[in-house]
Amino acid sequence: MSIRCLHYLPATLGALSLLAATGLPAFAAVVDGPGGGPRANDGPGCNLFPASAATGTRVPLSYFGPPPSETNPSLVGPEQELKSGTLDAINGRITLPLYEGYITGTKIPVWYILTDVSDAGQAAQLGLNFSAKLQFAGIGARTAHFGPENVVYFDKGTVNFAPHRVLTPGKPNAYPPATAAPGSVGDKNYSPLMNLDGIIYDAPIVAYNVPAEAINFPNGNVDHTKVHDEVVAIDPVGGTVTLQLVNGFSFGRPVWYLTMDSSDPTVAAIEGATYAPLFGKLPTGGDDSFDSPVERIFISDNGELDCANPQRQGLDAAITDGFRPNNTLGGIPTLALDYSPAWDVNIFEWTPAAIAQGYRQQLREEFQILTYVVDGLLTGPKGTAFGSIGVVNNCPIVERLD
Repeated sequence: MSIRCLHYLPATLGALSLLAATGLPAFAAVVDGPGGGPRANDGPGCNLFPASAATGTRVPLSYFGPPPSETNPSLVGPEQELKSGTLDAINGRITLPLYEGYITGTKIPVWYILTDVSDAGQAAQLGLNFSAKLQFAGIGARTAHFGPENVVYFDKGTVNFAPHRVLTPGKPNAYPPATAAPGSVGDKNYSPLMNLDGIIYDAPIVAYNVPAEAINFPNGNVDHTKVHDEVVAIDPVGGTVTLQLVNGFSFGRPVWYLTMDSSDPTVAAIEGATYAPLFGKLPTGGDDSFDSPVERIFISDNGELDCANPQRQGLDAAITDGFRPNNTLGGIPTLALDYSPAWDVNIFEWTPAAIAQGYRQQLREEFQILTYVVDGLLTGPKGTAFGSIGVVNNCPIVERLD
């Protein structure tokens, strides 16, 4: 088991005191912070970064021209989708502009980022992801307006970053976890989505009601009781925040994305995300129908374990080793027109018969998963019907790796 992010505090008297002070049970595992990064483990089950195109040839990579994606973004990558930030491909991180707004009628600071928008012109101007589906997401968005000097004022929606994120594996399977509590909790009016003069932005809060000097960690060593768990560095003076990226797939291609919010507290604890109750008002199960604001994400609950296993995938693996579950996403920019950062969670489970016959594997493509459902190899959790579980995750796409 990795100890990169699973810090079992009861090992020391000081840890017991901390647990008592926080009100956590003595067996709880505090997992503050982003956990294992997308390139922090060399095992093929956790590091999905593609091999060099020169592999197997007689010439070095320097002989190869630029990737085809520089001519046409839909061709072989890499292709950075979220262009407003600086990508660190070595560590699997992105540094984005950090914005400061306020709660309406106050000077309570709200530190936030922008990742996606429902307006194509704004997306092009700001380097954000364009999502046409977000125009239907008003029901799950907090409202905001411009104040003096065009600073954004949020009418409602607060986040408490003080709690410790807690995640303890269940038995006999790690999922569902025995204990799960998110490290940041929004109030009933919080959603990462912002309706600003009729345009819907994805604007997750990364710190709330703290002055700049309290969250000034430009070189890391972040206090995650003050900021989002995915933050690895934050510089309010320079106006930037660095966030860890997450491995996944879309239509067979490896991708990196951000995991920022979830409408379910247990999922938020697993993902290192903020629990966002208002986000849960988005309708699920409609996929690409008219007025649907969501796109589907497919998450295994009982896939193969261990970063050394190239077939590793799923929640059992993620909760056990502290790395991410290698989820499969639907449409993303440059591959489809139906992208939304609001992902409708569909959990799939390998049947006992499929496992016994050795069929369990890492699934990277939406229609492969749906076909296996039709073939009876996959079901919903505990043999239930496959489909939406009614949970929405906010996972803005950042990079298509090939």
